[in-house]
Amino acid sequence: MKLKSAILAAGLAVSLAACGGGSSDEVSGDDAEKISINKDPFPSTYTAYPSETVLITGATVFDGVGGEIQNGDVLLVDGKISAIGEGLEAPEGATVIDGTGKWVTPGIIDAHSHLGVYPSPSVSALQDGNEISAPVTAEVWAEHGLWPQDPNFTRALAGGITSLQILPGSANLFGGRGVIIKNVPARTVQDMKFPGAPYTLKMACGENPKRVYGYGGGRFPGGAPYSRMGNVAGYRMAWAEAVEYKRAWEKYEKDGGEPPKRNLELDTLKGVLDGDILVHMHCYRADEMAQIIDMSKEFGYKVTAFHHAVESYKIADILAEEGICSAMWADWWGFKMEAYDGIRENIPMVHAAGGCSIVHSDSDIGIQRLNQEAAKALADGRKVGIDISKPEAWTWLSANPAKSLGIFDQTGSLEVGKNADVVIWSGDPYSVYTQAEKVFVDGALMFDRDDEAYQPVMDFELGQPGEGDAK
Repeated sequence: MKLKSAILAAGLAVSLAACGGGSSDEVSGDDAEKISINKDPFPSTYTAYPSETVLITGATVFDGVGGEIQNGDVLLVDGKISAIGEGLEAPEGATVIDGTGKWVTPGIIDAHSHLGVYPSPSVSALQDGNEISAPVTAEVWAEHGLWPQDPNFTRALAGGITSLQILPGSANLFGGRGVIIKNVPARTVQDMKFPGAPYTLKMACGENPKRVYGYGGGRFPGGAPYSRMGNVAGYRMAWAEAVEYKRAWEKYEKDGGEPPKRNLELDTLKGVLDGDILVHMHCYRADEMAQIIDMSKEFGYKVTAFHHAVESYKIADILAEEGICSAMWADWWGFKMEAYDGIRENIPMVHAAGGCSIVHSDSDIGIQRLNQEAAKALADGRKVGIDISKPEAWTWLSANPAKSLGIFDQTGSLEVGKNADVVIWSGDPYSVYTQAEKVFVDGALMFDRDDEAYQPVMDFELGQPGEGDAK
């Protein structure tokens, strides 16, 4: 099926059923009148595009968790990885792709993107990544500002990106909820939402929140922080309020009576305290990351990942011990004071310490070649004696981001039963000369460099008909 036809078919077949439960829990008996917070009022309506049975043969296969198979085969059936190994037989009716001289990997997952909320064209009318009305805006959700027609989604697809986390910007102490999406053309955000993926909370420390508010914001605490001291005070006040909100709901659920007044900001923070929402925090300096870890223990939540984290190498052992991932650039640093002490060996040093290293983009350009960003980090590590294999380094692009987003049980590796999110590369994926030839999402061919029918174009790019074209 050609991609444009598949898009229409999949759109018409979208299920309106909520994934993960979109309504309040039913109660009975004495609790029949109790209410509960709907944790998923904007449920995923994602439906995978039509797929075929596909056998890729004779390729170099990175399984995404550190393994490599020379002359390997990968079988995709019903949108899942059905088998991986050598000498696999093609089922009847399967499409066989000769992978000789090619590489096969799990699809790349970008853990830090602003596509759709800072889309192209970059005009003020489309800038929806930061809600700068207050330093604490945990009540806003990135998906409510995400434009599915951003043409950068298809550019990322051509670079092997199969899933990504869309985050609010870093102007705020609490920027709001992030959303994890499948990188497929869709009519609505809900049609892109990764089924079963948890929500995330974007937080930011350091220069950005104090810069945005300190030079023109209101008086703290009534308005905004002016310093790192103010940043931490702002976090703690918000978390303290969230703890009381959580206790009020727990008391109501146990004893009944008048329910607490709903507060959308505190709903999100309560979700973190309940373990339902994962914290992803913009933070550059090692000393600040260590303080944030202490604060998280004070209020009983966990930081899932620090982002940008150019000084992670200084506390790599602490991050490993705490089980906190570090999403990093290969060599982007020095553009402001808190980014000044970055080193090119950051990613491999965190990995060598037993930590969870992730290569992320934070860029509509970088997302198109994250495989090359990983290659730079791999080479820089080797130059200083950190010997990491190529298949092991691929964990930075698939398994580790999937773990940080709570979706590793579904994707991030080529393991039997997982979603068939697969990329066929023209050569060694760490080479600057290599391109993604074919990209599968849930087993459906979404991009083919050799077939224009599988090179999706966003409606926005089609433009408007000329004066005589509509006649």
